[in-house]
Amino acid sequence: MDKKDLFNIAKDAMKHSYAPYSNYNVGAVLLTKNGKIYKGCNVENASYSLTNCAERTALFSAIANGEKEFEAICIVGGKNGVITDYAMPCGACRQVLAEFCEEDFKVFVGINENDIKEFKLGDLLPCSFDKSKLGE
Repeated sequence: MDKKDLFNIAKDAMKHSYAPYSNYNVGAVLLTKNGKIYKGCNVENASYSLTNCAERTALFSAIANGEKEFEAICIVGGKNGVITDYAMPCGACRQVLAEFCEEDFKVFVGINENDIKEFKLGDLLPCSFDKSKLGE
């Protein structure tokens, strides 16, 4: 599955976003190392701190289905469902991804099929705090 395929699946997932407060719709698709995909969208809540991002929705769905090895994620988003800029993962999503993904895990963000940027998780979250810091 290439990054254009992932972009289109994430764009489709964005349609299911529940964002009545920010009107910023986000879709994500997570690719496992065995080729399965898990979609996610942002789900807002009137108590803002209870909102869940698309990235975490996809990841938690994968974990709930027994997946633990991941290759890439693609994220798209925009105001009123219109993609006009790159929807970068927030700090909380970067930290949660770091719990389950290696530093070379691919993070794609796109505006359209021909404008997709690729990052490595380790570059987006340098000097991360992870389970290795906790010792035995």
